[in-house]
Amino acid sequence: MGTDGGIEFGENGVIRIITIEREYGCGGGEIAHQIADRLGWKLWDQLLTQEIARLSNCEHADVACREERVDPLYYRLFKSILRGSLEGSLNLHRLKLLDADSVLRITRQVVEQAASEGECVIVGRGSQHFLRERPDTLRVFLYAPRQAKLERLIAEGIADKEAEEYVDSVDDERAAFIAKYFGMQWPNRDIYHTMLNTDMGDELVIQAILRLKENLDRQAA
Repeated sequence: MGTDGGIEFGENGVIRIITIEREYGCGGGEIAHQIADRLGWKLWDQLLTQEIARLSNCEHADVACREERVDPLYYRLFKSILRGSLEGSLNLHRLKLLDADSVLRITRQVVEQAASEGECVIVGRGSQHFLRERPDTLRVFLYAPRQAKLERLIAEGIADKEAEEYVDSVDDERAAFIAKYFGMQWPNRDIYHTMLNTDMGDELVIQAILRLKENLDRQAA
Protein backbone atom coordinates (compact mmCIF):
# COMPACT_ATOMS: atom_id res chain seq x y z
CA MET A 1 0.00 0.00 0.00
CA GLY A 2 1.42 3.40 -0.99
CA THR A 3 0.35 7.02 -0.66
CA ASP A 4 -0.64 9.63 -3.22
CA GLY A 5 2.93 10.92 -3.01
CA GLY A 6 4.28 7.56 -4.15
CA ILE A 7 5.79 6.40 -0.84
CA GLU A 8 6.24 2.65 -0.65
CA PHE A 9 5.29 1.14 2.68
CA GLY A 10 7.57 -1.84 2.85
CA GLU A 11 5.55 -4.35 0.86
CA ASN A 12 8.72 -5.62 -0.81
CA GLY A 13 10.48 -6.42 2.45
CA VAL A 14 10.77 -5.56 6.12
CA ILE A 15 12.24 -2.25 7.25
CA ARG A 16 16.03 -2.51 7.45
CA ILE A 17 16.92 1.19 7.43
CA ILE A 18 15.52 4.22 9.25
CA THR A 19 16.48 7.74 8.15
CA ILE A 20 15.86 10.58 10.55
CA GLU A 21 15.82 14.13 9.27
CA ARG A 22 15.38 16.78 11.94
CA GLU A 23 15.09 20.42 12.80
CA TYR A 24 18.06 21.70 14.78
CA GLY A 25 17.51 21.49 18.52
CA CYS A 26 14.55 19.11 18.44
CA GLY A 27 16.56 16.19 19.84
CA GLY A 28 16.77 14.20 16.62
CA GLY A 29 20.30 12.96 17.26
CA GLU A 30 19.50 11.55 20.69
CA ILE A 31 16.26 9.99 19.49
CA ALA A 32 18.12 8.33 16.62
CA HIS A 33 20.69 7.03 19.11
CA GLN A 34 17.97 5.54 21.31
CA ILE A 35 16.23 3.87 18.38
CA ALA A 36 19.47 2.35 17.10
CA ASP A 37 20.30 1.13 20.60
CA ARG A 38 16.90 -0.52 21.13
CA LEU A 39 16.96 -2.21 17.74
CA GLY A 40 20.61 -3.22 18.08
CA TRP A 41 21.31 -1.42 14.81
CA LYS A 42 24.26 0.66 13.68
CA LEU A 43 23.94 4.43 14.11
CA TRP A 44 25.26 6.59 11.29
CA ASP A 45 25.52 10.09 12.72
CA GLN A 46 28.96 11.10 13.93
CA LEU A 47 30.19 7.84 12.42
CA LEU A 48 29.04 9.11 9.05
CA THR A 49 31.09 12.29 9.47
CA GLN A 50 34.11 10.23 10.53
CA GLU A 51 33.85 8.01 7.46
CA ILE A 52 33.54 10.98 5.12
CA ALA A 53 36.61 12.52 6.76
CA ARG A 54 38.53 9.27 6.30
CA LEU A 55 37.60 8.89 2.65
CA SER A 56 38.37 12.51 1.87
CA ASN A 57 41.58 12.50 3.92
CA CYS A 58 40.38 15.55 5.83
CA GLU A 59 39.86 16.45 9.46
CA HIS A 60 36.59 15.55 11.15
CA ALA A 61 35.94 19.21 12.04
CA ASP A 62 36.42 20.29 8.42
CA VAL A 63 33.80 17.81 7.24
CA ALA A 64 31.37 18.67 10.05
CA CYS A 65 31.34 22.35 9.10
CA ARG A 66 30.50 21.50 5.46
CA GLU A 67 27.78 18.88 5.95
CA GLU A 68 24.23 19.84 4.98
CA ARG A 69 25.39 23.25 3.78
CA VAL A 70 26.12 24.99 0.52
CA ASP A 71 29.53 26.61 0.13
CA PRO A 72 29.65 30.26 1.26
CA LEU A 73 30.21 32.86 -1.45
CA TYR A 74 33.81 33.62 -0.47
CA TYR A 75 34.68 29.91 -0.71
CA ARG A 76 33.09 29.57 -4.13
CA LEU A 77 34.98 32.65 -5.35
CA PHE A 78 38.26 31.32 -3.96
CA LYS A 79 37.84 28.00 -5.78
CA SER A 80 36.86 29.78 -8.98
CA ILE A 81 39.95 32.00 -8.87
CA LEU A 82 42.21 29.03 -8.18
CA ARG A 83 40.77 26.96 -10.99
CA GLY A 84 41.07 29.90 -13.34
CA SER A 85 44.83 30.10 -13.00
CA LEU A 86 47.34 27.57 -14.33
CA GLU A 87 49.26 27.46 -11.07
CA GLY A 88 46.03 27.08 -9.11
CA SER A 89 44.84 24.25 -11.32
CA LEU A 90 48.11 22.40 -10.89
CA ASN A 91 48.10 22.75 -7.12
CA LEU A 92 44.38 22.61 -6.31
CA HIS A 93 44.52 18.92 -5.31
CA ARG A 94 47.34 19.62 -2.84
CA LEU A 95 45.19 22.09 -0.91
CA LYS A 96 42.64 19.37 -0.05
CA LEU A 97 39.77 21.75 -0.67
CA LEU A 98 36.67 20.04 0.69
CA ASP A 99 33.66 21.71 -0.87
CA ALA A 100 29.97 20.93 -0.50
CA ASP A 101 29.89 19.05 -3.80
CA SER A 102 32.66 16.71 -2.66
CA VAL A 103 31.05 16.16 0.73
CA LEU A 104 27.72 15.31 -0.92
CA ARG A 105 29.32 12.86 -3.34
CA ILE A 106 31.16 11.01 -0.59
CA THR A 107 28.12 11.15 1.70
CA ARG A 108 26.00 9.42 -0.91
CA GLN A 109 28.64 6.74 -1.30
CA VAL A 110 28.75 6.09 2.45
CA VAL A 111 24.96 6.21 2.90
CA GLU A 112 24.33 3.77 0.05
CA GLN A 113 26.98 1.40 1.40
CA ALA A 114 25.41 1.56 4.87
CA ALA A 115 21.99 0.87 3.35
CA SER A 116 23.31 -2.13 1.45
CA GLU A 117 24.44 -3.62 4.76
CA GLY A 118 21.10 -2.81 6.40
CA GLU A 119 20.02 -2.63 10.04
CA CYS A 120 21.04 0.99 10.49
CA VAL A 121 19.69 4.37 11.55
CA ILE A 122 21.00 7.27 9.46
CA VAL A 123 20.71 10.87 10.64
CA GLY A 124 20.15 13.56 8.01
CA ARG A 125 22.84 14.39 5.41
CA GLY A 126 20.33 13.93 2.58
CA SER A 127 19.94 10.22 3.34
CA GLN A 128 16.16 10.47 3.00
CA HIS A 129 16.67 11.49 -0.64
CA PHE A 130 19.44 9.05 -1.50
CA LEU A 131 17.31 6.14 -0.25
CA ARG A 132 13.84 7.32 -1.20
CA GLU A 133 13.33 4.52 -3.73
CA ARG A 134 14.13 1.73 -1.26
CA PRO A 135 10.99 0.02 0.11
CA ASP A 136 13.01 -1.26 3.09
CA THR A 137 13.61 2.30 4.34
CA LEU A 138 11.46 4.14 6.88
CA ARG A 139 11.88 7.90 6.47
CA VAL A 140 11.09 10.11 9.48
CA PHE A 141 11.11 13.87 10.02
CA LEU A 142 11.33 15.32 13.54
CA TYR A 143 10.46 18.88 14.51
CA ALA A 144 9.50 20.97 17.53
CA PRO A 145 8.24 24.47 18.40
CA ARG A 146 11.01 27.08 18.50
CA GLN A 147 10.74 27.62 22.26
CA ALA A 148 10.95 23.89 22.95
CA LYS A 149 14.12 23.71 20.85
CA LEU A 150 15.65 26.65 22.68
CA GLU A 151 14.85 25.12 26.08
CA ARG A 152 16.40 21.81 25.05
CA LEU A 153 19.60 23.44 23.81
CA ILE A 154 19.93 25.64 26.90
CA ALA A 155 19.40 22.57 29.13
CA GLU A 156 22.29 20.94 27.24
CA GLY A 157 24.55 23.83 28.26
CA ILE A 158 24.38 26.12 25.25
CA ALA A 159 24.17 29.82 26.09
CA ASP A 160 20.84 31.54 25.44
CA LYS A 161 22.13 33.80 22.66
CA GLU A 162 24.02 30.99 20.97
CA ALA A 163 20.97 28.74 21.09
CA GLU A 164 18.87 31.40 19.39
CA GLU A 165 21.50 31.93 16.70
CA TYR A 166 21.77 28.20 16.00
CA VAL A 167 18.01 27.64 15.87
CA ASP A 168 17.61 30.57 13.50
CA SER A 169 20.50 29.67 11.19
CA VAL A 170 21.14 25.92 11.01
CA ASP A 171 17.75 25.01 9.56
CA ASP A 172 18.09 27.80 6.99
CA GLU A 173 21.37 26.21 5.90
CA ARG A 174 19.74 22.79 5.66
CA ALA A 175 16.91 24.26 3.60
CA ALA A 176 19.40 25.86 1.21
CA PHE A 177 21.27 22.54 0.96
CA ILE A 178 18.11 20.60 0.06
CA ALA A 179 17.02 23.27 -2.43
CA LYS A 180 20.35 23.30 -4.25
CA TYR A 181 21.14 19.59 -4.38
CA PHE A 182 17.67 18.03 -4.48
CA GLY A 183 15.54 20.81 -5.94
CA MET A 184 12.96 20.65 -3.15
CA GLN A 185 11.63 22.92 -0.45
CA TRP A 186 12.73 21.56 2.93
CA PRO A 187 11.24 19.66 4.73
CA ASN A 188 9.76 18.24 1.47
CA ARG A 189 6.96 16.42 3.27
CA ASP A 190 6.02 14.05 0.47
CA ILE A 191 9.04 11.76 0.95
CA TYR A 192 8.50 11.03 4.66
CA HIS A 193 6.41 8.23 6.10
CA THR A 194 5.81 10.26 9.25
CA MET A 195 6.57 13.67 10.78
CA LEU A 196 6.61 13.86 14.58
CA ASN A 197 6.67 16.73 17.05
CA THR A 198 9.31 15.91 19.69
CA ASP A 199 7.73 18.33 22.13
CA MET A 200 5.40 15.50 23.14
CA GLY A 201 8.43 13.78 24.68
CA ASP A 202 11.32 11.74 23.34
CA GLU A 203 9.96 8.45 24.65
CA LEU A 204 6.61 8.86 22.91
CA VAL A 205 8.41 9.74 19.68
CA ILE A 206 10.69 6.69 19.97
CA GLN A 207 7.74 4.41 20.66
CA ALA A 208 5.80 5.86 17.72
CA ILE A 209 8.68 5.22 15.31
CA LEU A 210 9.25 1.69 16.60
CA ARG A 211 5.54 0.87 16.41
CA LEU A 212 5.38 2.17 12.86
CA LYS A 213 8.35 -0.01 11.92
CA GLU A 214 6.69 -3.05 13.52
CA ASN A 215 3.44 -2.41 11.67
CA LEU A 216 5.24 -2.03 8.34
CA ASP A 217 7.16 -5.24 9.02
CA ARG A 218 3.90 -7.09 9.71
CA GLN A 219 2.40 -5.71 6.53
CA ALA A 220 5.42 -6.87 4.54
CA ALA A 221 5.14 -10.35 6.06
